[in-house]
Amino acid sequence: MSPTFAPLVRRSLVALTLSITTAGLVEAQGGAARDPRSMGGGNCSANPYNCNDTPNPLPAPNTVWMEEMTWMDVRDAIKAGKTTVIITTGGMEPNGPWLVTGKHNYVLHTNCDAIARKLGNALCAPIVKFVPEGNVEPPSGHMTSPGTISMREGTFRALLTDIVTSLKAHGFEKIILIGDSGGNQNGQRAVADSLTALWKGAPIVAHVQEYYDYARVAEYMKQHGLVEGASDNLHDDPVISLNMMIDDPKSIRYDERVKAGKASINGVSLANRKQATEWAKQVVAFRATVTVEAINKAIANKGTLPAPPRRTGG
Repeated sequence: MSPTFAPLVRRSLVALTLSITTAGLVEAQGGAARDPRSMGGGNCSANPYNCNDTPNPLPAPNTVWMEEMTWMDVRDAIKAGKTTVIITTGGMEPNGPWLVTGKHNYVLHTNCDAIARKLGNALCAPIVKFVPEGNVEPPSGHMTSPGTISMREGTFRALLTDIVTSLKAHGFEKIILIGDSGGNQNGQRAVADSLTALWKGAPIVAHVQEYYDYARVAEYMKQHGLVEGASDNLHDDPVISLNMMIDDPKSIRYDERVKAGKASINGVSLANRKQATEWAKQVVAFRATVTVEAINKAIANKGTLPAPPRRTGG
């Protein structure tokens, strides 16, 4: 054994001995062993609401968001067949003078809800709001603008891997990754492909890139009278503004823009709130339909489908 390695081994053995000794003292002092039925953050023997088989005392909430559910709600939803879970990735980045830095997160808050409800057997994991946006030192990409928060690609992939692994541990059978920004796509695909290979398709882990196709949404919206003119050359467009607006009008500074006569983007006026709201509903419904179709195809494929042609937007 090398002289430098021996002290590390000795310290590890000392730590292990202390851990075992501490555990023995706790047991000797009357500490009860943890009941294997314990869930919910406490011991089953201390309170029946910590037991895995205790009925939920409250009715199921009308939500698909795991963070808005109790552990009992999630348990019961999985038992009822909601074994698909969607992991969404957004970002914090500059988006011109009207849109807040959390643009993609507002979009996903509305869209994941619509997608999960349309699937009928799905829940939404909390939105991953921090993604690769550029280098920090020296700043590159969106990191040149204040308000941006970036994550190293390796950190992003490690985070997604841990989230997927956690959801697998709780019994989800189909784990879907979608991202609302271009920089998120490769990492999601790599994580889905590596875990599919590792777990041999049980559970199914799939990246659904078809969700991220703003050009296709813009083409669809032309049929409903939303025709863009000359570009304002901002990191913004009517589709994404409308997708944000239906989640929270404040996220696009709607009232302030209308008052200032600035409620337009790329030649499309959003000042007529009734018309804008109708367009926004059509955007969300179309994106949900396209994504559900793609999710079902990926599930049938037992994993990520070949990447579709890359389009711009978002």
